Amino acid sequence: MAEVAKPVYTTEYKPHSSEKMKAALWMGPKSIELGEVPKPTITAPKDAIVHITHCTICGSHLHMYSGDLNKAMKKGLIMGHEAIGIVEEVGPEVKNLKAGDRVVILPVIACGECFYCKRREYSLCDQTNPSKELELMYGHRLSGIFGYSTITGGYPGNQAEYCRVPNADLTCVKTPKEIDAKKLVALADVTPTAWHGCELAEVGEGDVVGVWGCGVIGLSIQRLAKFRGARKVYAIDKDANRLEIAKSFGMIPVNVNEHRDPADYILSVEPNGLDRGIEASGFRSTNSAAHATMKALGIEGDSSDTVTAVIKATRKGGNVALIGDFFFTTNNFPIGMLMEKTITLRGGQLFAQKYFPFLLDIVVEGKYDPSFIFTHEDNLENISQGYDAFFNHTVPGGLKVCLATAFGRAQK
Repeated sequence: MAEVAKPVYTTEYKPHSSEKMKAALWMGPKSIELGEVPKPTITAPKDAIVHITHCTICGSHLHMYSGDLNKAMKKGLIMGHEAIGIVEEVGPEVKNLKAGDRVVILPVIACGECFYCKRREYSLCDQTNPSKELELMYGHRLSGIFGYSTITGGYPGNQAEYCRVPNADLTCVKTPKEIDAKKLVALADVTPTAWHGCELAEVGEGDVVGVWGCGVIGLSIQRLAKFRGARKVYAIDKDANRLEIAKSFGMIPVNVNEHRDPADYILSVEPNGLDRGIEASGFRSTNSAAHATMKALGIEGDSSDTVTAVIKATRKGGNVALIGDFFFTTNNFPIGMLMEKTITLRGGQLFAQKYFPFLLDIVVEGKYDPSFIFTHEDNLENISQGYDAFFNHTVPGGLKVCLATAFGRAQK
C-alpha cells in the first residue's frame, strides 16, 4: 500500500464575505441557535457555493446535541450534513457543475484520488480530514464530514442558507429539477446509509433479516432489504408508533418492551437464526442501569447491549452490520460468540458517492420512494425547536422534519 497522503483540504472559509447568512450553530449541549455568520466564499479551485433550499437534522447529530461529543466540538460550529440546493458559484476547476444546477450535497467529503477513494471507499478518505485526535483514537483518519465535530474535520455544515462544498464534482450530485425536495433530501444521507447497511450485511434474495432500530435509518434498511429480495424482515424497537410504521411496510415487529430479550424471542420463531442482523439504533439504544453506571464512571462510552442481541440472534456463518453510530469503547462485547459462530461483523460510515447514481435512478424511476422518512415540514428558522423535538421524540408523526430555507420556500 502506498504511503498515506497528508490531508490537504482546508476546513475554514477564508477570506469571509462581507455578506451574512443564517445558520444553525452549536453553542453547547442541548443548545443549537440560529445565528448570523459570514456567507462562505470560494476558497479552493474545486469549491462550489450552494444556496441551500432544504435541509434536515440527522440522528447522528444527537451525539453532539446531547453532549457526548463535547470534547470534539467548537462553539459556533455550523451543524448539518443533509441538504439540497442550487449552485450559485463554482471554482475554476469544477467541471461537472454550473450556476443554476440543482444538487444534493453528500455528507462525505472525499478527495477522489487517495488509495481508499480509488477503491470507492469514500468515507475512509485519507486526505480530507486533518484531525490528529481521530488518528490517535483509531490509528487512522477517516474522511471529512460536513457539520460533524472537529474529529471529522471541523467543516461548516449545511443547516444554513449557504454552504461551501469542497471538491464539488465529487461531493455534489446534479439532480432533476422536477423531483420532490423531500425525496432528494432523503437521498443525501439516510437512503445511502441504509443501502450501506444492507451492503455490509450482504442482504440478498431469500434472506431472513433482523434490523435493530425503527428510526429513519432502520426503517429505510428494512424497506431496502425487501427491495433487495429479503424473504422476512424483523423490526426490533421499543417505540410502539415506529413499530406500527414498520408493520405497515410489511415488516414483522418485535417490541423490546414485550420481549426483554429480543434475541431469545427471534430464536424461538426462527430456530436457525437470522441470515443478516443489522444494528441501526446506535448509542441511544439502551437504558440499562449497568451502562448508565459505567458511562457515569467514564469506563464505557458505547453500550454492547444491542450488538450482543444482534450477534446472538444471527445464525452460524451469518453476517452482522453495525450502521448505528458507535464512537468509543464498550464492555462485555461477546467476542467468543462472534468468533465461535463464524459470524462476519462489519461497520462504518456510508460510501455515498459509490451508491448515489443507482439510488437516484431507482427514485427517479419510481421504484423506491424515500420521502416517507419526513413526517413533518418546517422552516429553517425553527431549527432550535426541531433539535429539541428530535431529541425528545416529539417530532409530529414520529420520524423526521424537512426544513426549508427562505430561498427554498420562494422556489415553489
